[in-house]
Amino acid sequence: MAAYNIYEAKTHLSALVEQAVNGEEVILARAGKPVAKIVPIKDEKRPKKRKIFGQNFLGITYVAPDAFDPMTEEELKEWGL
Repeated sequence: MAAYNIYEAKTHLSALVEQAVNGEEVILARAGKPVAKIVPIKDEKRPKKRKIFGQNFLGITYVAPDAFDPMTEEELKEWGL
């Protein structure tokens, strides 16, 4: 569980929303006291998006272990190859 103050949350809102969508609990605090929680809306029809690569607001870069594996037949069709 990560807690962020309101100023930090305003500055990095899109990154915090992405964390919540990926299942992490995001708590917002005012004067050090928790006041709100960002949670994803449950949508059973939408498959969970797998993070391939990216960078969070701290500058930490993430690359999935299989990011450079050969594409599957389904992925090739999606890319029109």
